[in-house]
Amino acid sequence: MSDLCITAIRARAVNVPLTYPVRTAVGVVDTSPLVLFDLETNQGIVGRSYVFTYTPLALKPVREMLNALQPILVGQEVAPYDLEQLLQARFRLLGNTGVVKIACAAIDMAAWDALAKSRDVPLVQLLGGMRKPIPAYDSHSMDGPVIGPQRAEKAVSEGLRAIKIKIGHATVREDVASVALIRKVIGDDVELMVDLNQALSVPEAIRRGRALEEFRLAWLEEPVLQENYAGFAQLRQSLTTPIQLGENWFSVDDMHKAIVAGAADLVMPDAMKIGGVSGWLRASALAATYQIPMSAHIFEEFSVHLMAVTPTAHWLEKMGLADAVLREPLVYVDGKAVIPERPGAGIEWNEEAVERFSI
Repeated sequence: MSDLCITAIRARAVNVPLTYPVRTAVGVVDTSPLVLFDLETNQGIVGRSYVFTYTPLALKPVREMLNALQPILVGQEVAPYDLEQLLQARFRLLGNTGVVKIACAAIDMAAWDALAKSRDVPLVQLLGGMRKPIPAYDSHSMDGPVIGPQRAEKAVSEGLRAIKIKIGHATVREDVASVALIRKVIGDDVELMVDLNQALSVPEAIRRGRALEEFRLAWLEEPVLQENYAGFAQLRQSLTTPIQLGENWFSVDDMHKAIVAGAADLVMPDAMKIGGVSGWLRASALAATYQIPMSAHIFEEFSVHLMAVTPTAHWLEKMGLADAVLREPLVYVDGKAVIPERPGAGIEWNEEAVERFSI
């Protein structure tokens, strides 16, 4: 039996203000609602993770779901695979998706963090990889003609070699104008991606995609409903810009169905939704099998370690959703994320900030 066992868990909800609200074609995220999770062990090691609930309305359900799992988890060995199997069996009849999947991912990530700390190595080393710089893009939103260029200029001045903006305005003319403005600011040597947040119909996505082809975009992300794999396949046949998909997959099975349907040129799983570290490892193996470039969606503190062991690693998303409650946010140098030398994922809470933003 392992000598590293769970003795207690704790989930806390915070709602962190954002410097730049995330404006999308389907709504505005003006705060960062997070559930912070601590997994305590009999060795005094604490595994840490956090999950992003998109809306403050989901903070309490996720926090309560996690705290309610304490009787099931206390006494269990810190063995991520076995914990995953235990929780999957427990929720088989309810369904392992939505709030349940989010809670299970928090546990999985914290368990991997604790396990790496018990070996006194960064998570990437526990996973069989090595610390190395990971190329990142700066993730912006539908920021408008004043803030948009300011953010783009700042990102380029900090060494970022790729920027993503959100589009999906009322008209194609507005989308073209937004992309043209940012391309003019950053020049031709910086990659530019756009995200439509599932806002369009397939015919409209084709129309706008063709109008944007002159700007040599690195990808067109989720232009239509994410589950419309046939529609995505039609977009790929109609456009030259690569199609990016994946942040809303809640399982590796979803990812496999999309790939088989020919829905994506590029894939971008979300570490939380895909199943934490354990789910990510299966997703990266699938991407490697089909030789599809794989990027990371938010959760950069864990994703930076995971990208280092992803065979088809592409881009890390720089967004800083948890920076305000972290003692040491992830560092970027020359447009690349630096994997911390600290054991585990490198997450330590800034308790003063946690208290200030606590819900």
